Amino acid sequence: MSDSPLILRSGRITTLDADRPEVSAILLKEGKVAAIGSDAEVMALADDATRVINLGGRRVIPGLNDSHTHLIRGGLNYNMELRWENVPSVADALAMLKRQAAVTPAPQWVRVVGGWSEFQFAERRMPTLEEINAAAPDTPVFILHLYASALLNRAALKALGITKDTPNPPGGEIERDARGNPTGMLIARPSALILYSTLAQGPKLAEEDQKNSTRHFMRELNRLGVTSVIDAGGGGQNYPQDYNVIQALHDEGQMTLRVAYNLFAQKAGAELSDYERWVEITEPGAGDDWLRMNGAGENLAWSAADFENFLEPRPDPAPVMEAELEKIVELLATNEWPFRIHATYDETIDRFLSVFERVNGNVPFKTRFIIDHAETISQRNIDRIKALGGGIATQHRMAFQGEYFVDRYGAAAAEATPPIRDMLATGVPVGAGTDATRVASYDPWVSMHWLTTGKTVGGLQLYGEEQLLTREEALALWTTGSAWFSGEQEVKGRLSVGMYGDLAVLSQDLMSVPDAAIRATTAVMTVVGGRIVFGTGDFADHNPPLPPASPDWAANAQFASPAERAAPLTPAATEMRACHDGCSSGCGLHGHSHGIAWTSPIPVKNKTAFWGALGCSCFAV
Repeated sequence: MSDSPLILRSGRITTLDADRPEVSAILLKEGKVAAIGSDAEVMALADDATRVINLGGRRVIPGLNDSHTHLIRGGLNYNMELRWENVPSVADALAMLKRQAAVTPAPQWVRVVGGWSEFQFAERRMPTLEEINAAAPDTPVFILHLYASALLNRAALKALGITKDTPNPPGGEIERDARGNPTGMLIARPSALILYSTLAQGPKLAEEDQKNSTRHFMRELNRLGVTSVIDAGGGGQNYPQDYNVIQALHDEGQMTLRVAYNLFAQKAGAELSDYERWVEITEPGAGDDWLRMNGAGENLAWSAADFENFLEPRPDPAPVMEAELEKIVELLATNEWPFRIHATYDETIDRFLSVFERVNGNVPFKTRFIIDHAETISQRNIDRIKALGGGIATQHRMAFQGEYFVDRYGAAAAEATPPIRDMLATGVPVGAGTDATRVASYDPWVSMHWLTTGKTVGGLQLYGEEQLLTREEALALWTTGSAWFSGEQEVKGRLSVGMYGDLAVLSQDLMSVPDAAIRATTAVMTVVGGRIVFGTGDFADHNPPLPPASPDWAANAQFASPAERAAPLTPAATEMRACHDGCSSGCGLHGHSHGIAWTSPIPVKNKTAFWGALGCSCFAV
């Protein structure tokens, strides 16, 4: 990647700089924006060392910044995971599964972990356990469905030693048939711990393959115009040992994203010990502008977790939560550590804020704190967050779970979930992100579509016009908004002189394409710190080399990545639906009417009605 000055000219450059909101040219020098203006103004600054690229009228935006994702953990596993984003039918998803299972060597598993919804499929249903076993009879398969359940084939049950005699683990349920044998479905009831712990038992990649995997994941995000992320930690992601791969890539000059990371408490009952240890060995801001420590969270205390599984009733954190959380927040406030905390429901947020207010009364907060997710937050609690100097990081999880939320709580409750318009009107900092990779997709354009149209990936209209954002507003959440959450709002998020030279040249004009086409947006060139980190199409000559995915059976060595696939303009058409082999129904689609899936909230409370009406009556329930 060259460090020489770079001019991009003849473009339509959205700067998010109020003084010059759109220009045609930009000069990047020494990693930062050196000038913006007309082609003539900027070209006058060129010298013999300056590279010049003609954009041909393409739209340019500041680089996208995911304010809440799990890149470090996701990078270690990316090459192993089969991605179902933009796959139009169950039949296609199963064909991918079969192909991947055929090349995956023992004892490795095939993993489908996040980024998909059954409502994206033409069949408007999940694959059945029978179909999964037929597609992969011998290779263990783990398919995560939101934070609600996981589907395991018979080979995975055998590899994990799950039998008729295996007891249900705490917080989860092993579904069983009439004879007591495990069916292959694991149910998160009431928490997702059963899903995390089962996935964690799968074989890992060797360290060199983990480095390769992380590089490929970063390149995938670059394909989508992402230039920065804030990593929210994760279960099983211990510091510092599980940060060795990202640190090595940084030290080797292989970073193509800026990463700010938070430290996630690992063991229930020992969270305070984690933070006491980490306060001694690191501090916020440690690192540089490519890889830096950002603070604590998103898990501060396991007793505070309220998982967003809308297939189950709202969880209520245990009474011990306040006492445990207060000690940790007081430690963080004393040491001036920013912190963030996972909170889906207003009832949980209300309790958190009471703790924060109490600590702030004794040890005034001197830095930011973040409420993550906040789908059902009230105006009262938005006001309390603002008064304490906090912000709210929002994600497009409702784009993947909106149908389930509507079924449980009703369409009216979903109309402002989360209430982003109210947050912005209050003046609280708001950032956008994905919470990828285990539920939602890492694709920012799914989020952009959701923010501006109010639709789920399955096409359900969640929000009315009064709750929708303009494209400029949505872009601002993904750029200037997210920069606040790592304390970088003075250097990141706008294409103004002195800001980081981070930008994306888009495949289509975000500001003018039809609503339905927004999800199909990608980058054709991405620049971070003035260096081109990705190029394709007319800019392919500028694409930096990347080693092939390793190992050779890696999922992204077999299939185009989601960012390289054609994104659907609408949910898949009904004529794409196909019956799987062996279904006992004689009709073309399992003998059921599926019109309900297109016109009504889904009756998910009744498993028989759900799988009978919308899918195959032979689904194992």
